[in-house]
Amino acid sequence: MFKKLFCFSIFIATIISCSEKEKIAIETKKPNIIYIMADDHTSQAFGIYNSRLASLNPTPNLDKIANEGIIFDNCFVTNSICTPSRATMITGQYSQANGVLDLEGHIPPERQYLPQEMKKLGYEAAVVGKWHLEDEPATFDYYAVLPGQGKYHNPEFIVQGDQEWPKNRIQTKGHSSDNITDLTIAWLKDKRNKDKPFFLMHHYKAPHDDFEYAPRYKDYLKNTYIPEPASLYENGNNGSIATRGANDSLLRVVGSSVSKRNIVRSMGMRIWSDEYTKISNPEFDAAKSISLDITDKEYTHKTYQEYLKRYLRCVKGVDDNVARLVKFLKEEGLYDNTIIVYTGDQGFMLGEHDYIDKRWMYEESMRMPFFVRYPEKIKAGTRTDAIINNADFAPTLIDLAGGTAPEQMQGNSFKTILETGKEPKGWQQSTYYRYWMHMAHAHANPAHFGIRTKQYKLIFFYGKYWVDTKDPNATWNKKSWGNKFDMDTPAAWEFYDLSKDPKEMNNAYNDPAYKDIIKELKKQLKTKRKSLNEEDGSKFPHIQKVIDEHWND
Repeated sequence: MFKKLFCFSIFIATIISCSEKEKIAIETKKPNIIYIMADDHTSQAFGIYNSRLASLNPTPNLDKIANEGIIFDNCFVTNSICTPSRATMITGQYSQANGVLDLEGHIPPERQYLPQEMKKLGYEAAVVGKWHLEDEPATFDYYAVLPGQGKYHNPEFIVQGDQEWPKNRIQTKGHSSDNITDLTIAWLKDKRNKDKPFFLMHHYKAPHDDFEYAPRYKDYLKNTYIPEPASLYENGNNGSIATRGANDSLLRVVGSSVSKRNIVRSMGMRIWSDEYTKISNPEFDAAKSISLDITDKEYTHKTYQEYLKRYLRCVKGVDDNVARLVKFLKEEGLYDNTIIVYTGDQGFMLGEHDYIDKRWMYEESMRMPFFVRYPEKIKAGTRTDAIINNADFAPTLIDLAGGTAPEQMQGNSFKTILETGKEPKGWQQSTYYRYWMHMAHAHANPAHFGIRTKQYKLIFFYGKYWVDTKDPNATWNKKSWGNKFDMDTPAAWEFYDLSKDPKEMNNAYNDPAYKDIIKELKKQLKTKRKSLNEEDGSKFPHIQKVIDEHWND
């Protein structure tokens, strides 16, 4: 009898021991991480950000994910252009530190810090979709990436193989948003190491211009009026001599437009063309879509409506494909143990101030959508106005994976904000921005930098390319289309009180009431530039000269 009792006790102890081990294993199991990024998906094109477009319900599936986690209202990009923004996300560094100032920059494998760190923490790392950093994403365990910008329809993808980068390619059929999701699901289902947690960067090409949507969306919003920004027609006191020129002399060439204002690059020049439309909508006939015998205002209205419908059709494709990815995760039992991050690579101008594209430090270009879902640690329905930027992404992802960001990263982890919804003591109260390129690609944005707090924004347009084009020995890319790097533009300051002027319709730099505030912001800006290695000094003396001459204007 004693022997039976002893054996039974051992059996019970074994069961308890096993269950405890299973419990510990579950508690210590690292979460998977999916970082989803759509190219140029701006915060105006969501329901959750309450913009003029929210009533159109453009992102029902993304909104659902966002509302199950935390939404950031003050997430900003540090340099609003594709390659530099992506470089900052991968390195956790600002542009001057990582060396990627413009679209011609690249990040070699040894500086692909984020996947390096995730792999050290036991993760399998993969990237699918738009990469746009030129060098091979060799630090990742798996990749299937678009060459450069890639194509919207029937795109090729560069993959690992026997040949050297970038020769190994696969051909797909259909729309890139569908293809990218197909490749991601295939990797998650059959190709990953299921004994490891995964870190997946899932990057859509959409809704980058020229907004070539999947044909199934050709009637989406067809008969719907798209709300228009008032500043499309009347821009108030936005801007300065830097953006408008003396006596508005630069209005025709600075800042690509919706209207006919910019005579070098406007939306109508491309959108009323069969070239970017026929696959998406075979019924489209450019000759019948727009008449030349209308007023300029009517032309602007029709162009805006067509522009936004194409843009939102691309957004619709992203939203539907994220829903498809979520469905797969749920079916595989992966959903609740996967941290889902969603963002764009920057903001985008959707006609505000009669601008298209990004690059500007104005709100719609600088602000990024950003939300995170992870029910184990993040309370549903959380919202925060804490300031974060894309240099903070890598340190935060590493922190969430159980690691510590390496010293070379300049960003700050906001893991505490994710888990509590509150800013920790001493959290950053401002963010720095710098657009380096200057008068590029006929979008023609003057180079500038600045600082944004929760209430104020201060911008300095210094109006010079980062290469000194007046130096006879200087070299730069003179072949790239639409660049006027050697065209200096006027230097000027702009200041906006965002609490009173959220649409940035009044440059109040010369208002005496803000004299002390501007002085303090300049002090903070100088300190921040120094701490981030963003000063010009001996590296760019031709720019430093302009700064010195106009700092106290």
